[in-house]
Amino acid sequence: MHLRSTRLAVQTQRRCHEKFVCNRKAYLSMNTPPIVSAQEWEAAREQMLLKEKALTRARDAMAAERRRMPWLAIEKPYLFDGPNGKLSLLDLFEGRRQLIVYRAFFEPGVFGWPDHACRGCSLGADQVAHLAHLNARDTTLAFASRAPQPDIARVKARMGWEMPWYTITDSFDKDFGVDEWHGTNVFFRDGERVFRTYFIESRGDEAMGSTWSYLDATPLGRQEEWEDSPEGYPQSAPYEWWNWHDEYAAGASPDPKWSSVLANALAES
Repeated sequence: MHLRSTRLAVQTQRRCHEKFVCNRKAYLSMNTPPIVSAQEWEAAREQMLLKEKALTRARDAMAAERRRMPWLAIEKPYLFDGPNGKLSLLDLFEGRRQLIVYRAFFEPGVFGWPDHACRGCSLGADQVAHLAHLNARDTTLAFASRAPQPDIARVKARMGWEMPWYTITDSFDKDFGVDEWHGTNVFFRDGERVFRTYFIESRGDEAMGSTWSYLDATPLGRQEEWEDSPEGYPQSAPYEWWNWHDEYAAGASPDPKWSSVLANALAES
């Protein structure tokens, strides 16, 4: 038994060595960039930084244009199954003004069923930031699929996902362009009225997951004073609303100690 274990260990070590040699050869055959001095590297990085800042400004400008997109009134009623029964599209807002709905593919016929949702949708779900930060900006994120609620609950528990995840029961997916492919729909609530404000699909979904990418897709945006938003939109000082995800309180004023830290940091910048 000991001899066999030793032989297996030697074979495993040999395979690992062969794999390392193959990978090393592949890396050496790559057409990598030149090796430069620290000063040259820093100069190259400064040049790239100019382009990255331009990209950031362009992204901010695009988000400002989104906030001026026309809205589409939703007149048709939609019903979803949730953990506690039937819900309307209005219910999915959970009382907040903004709703983001990602159509995840988890249902019979999708690769991975019934143990997993679609691999791409699952990768996206793994990237979702803590929902408390979105909720603090009057925004709700939800996932929706065709799978029954017991299957959704099982997979959420297995994967450690905590976002609300509902079952589509009607033509919601077809009506909003997500019956054959994933996509992110954004809605706004004005009292009892619901409006569709934006739609992201295909590679656009790759960037979703962070608090900022979600807020930038909404009609109210990040709701910070530096943003270019239409007149009358809610805005507050940047950074002041940030909090630990377990310490947000509805209607609470910014922590004075945190405000002091921000004031000192901004004065020194």
